Amino acid sequence: MASRKPREQEKGSEAAFLASYDASAFERPSVSVDVALLSVVDGALYTLILRRAEHPSRGKWSLPGGFVRMEESLDRAAVRVLSEKAGTGPVFLEQLYTFGDPRRDPRTRVISVAYVALVDRARFAAAAGKQRSELSVARLTVPWEGETGGPVELSDEMGASLPLAFDHAEILGMAVKRLRGKLDYTPIGFQLLPESFTLLDLQRVHETVLGRPLNKDSFRRRMLASGQLEATGAAQKDVDHRPAELYRFARRSAV
Repeated sequence: MASRKPREQEKGSEAAFLASYDASAFERPSVSVDVALLSVVDGALYTLILRRAEHPSRGKWSLPGGFVRMEESLDRAAVRVLSEKAGTGPVFLEQLYTFGDPRRDPRTRVISVAYVALVDRARFAAAAGKQRSELSVARLTVPWEGETGGPVELSDEMGASLPLAFDHAEILGMAVKRLRGKLDYTPIGFQLLPESFTLLDLQRVHETVLGRPLNKDSFRRRMLASGQLEATGAAQKDVDHRPAELYRFARRSAV
């Protein structure tokens, strides 16, 4: 009995179980990542989208995205597709929501883990400047107030509607809803600004994201009392009005 016991333990070990495990015995969905890259430009929200050259939804527009590789984390996949398809360097990137309607992709069962990426105007312009023929800048129109949620609409620089593939209008809508919900209690709005900015710049970012005007005096008091700002000691240059003081985020992230 003693001589058989080690062999029985070895047979019932985790290593033995994994060696004989057949993953093909179960149906498995595909997993993708889609990234909503947002920026604030001239009082409006903008994103980068790509025209689909193949079916399904050939000719429509989609967010930068792709299937997750077997040895790749979700975060790494999101960074990769942004770099490959939108030409961005390191940006603020946050997991947004998982979209898993069984019919969201007509090819097969695809679960998409969506991300939201935020860049300031200059970095957005640099990414847009590298655009290929299939990559386009699109302006968001949010047809709902507050945190109601729902799909958004996209248009090009001439105001023409840009139809989106799959559920990407809902993904962008979720990104806007998330930003609106977090703007007052997290420093997420600073990711849409350059390293130094005026209080008016900051207010305009908040107004653009929220889709409504804010009282200048109360916004200024709230921001200065938040502990999130520190004065740079510098002021605006080359302006045709009294130069405003420049601030920076007191705990700015690495990107």
